[in-house]
Amino acid sequence: MRIGWVGGLDRSRARFSEVAERAGHTLEMHEGHIGGRGTLALEAVVARCDVLVIVTELNSHGAVLNAKKMARRSGRRTLIVRKGSVTSLERVIESLKPGAAPM
Repeated sequence: MRIGWVGGLDRSRARFSEVAERAGHTLEMHEGHIGGRGTLALEAVVARCDVLVIVTELNSHGAVLNAKKMARRSGRRTLIVRKGSVTSLERVIESLKPGAAPM
């Protein structure tokens, strides 16, 4: 499954990708910057993902709202997490397993 991750720190990208790949998923990150070409890049992530995870702690209010709106328009499932941590990603991955309780 392709997971889109909006928000968080770029320096965490390698660790996040490693955790997702170990679980059999592909992770694509967007830092949540929507100025300039950021909105276009966010739209591209949303278009390619199966599920979109939106981090609220490090994102601006506008980035969260834009990501939600784009996901809704594209019919993508969204999950909202407060912190953009490896633990949050592990919880998201666990919730994606068949029969798992929803987040």
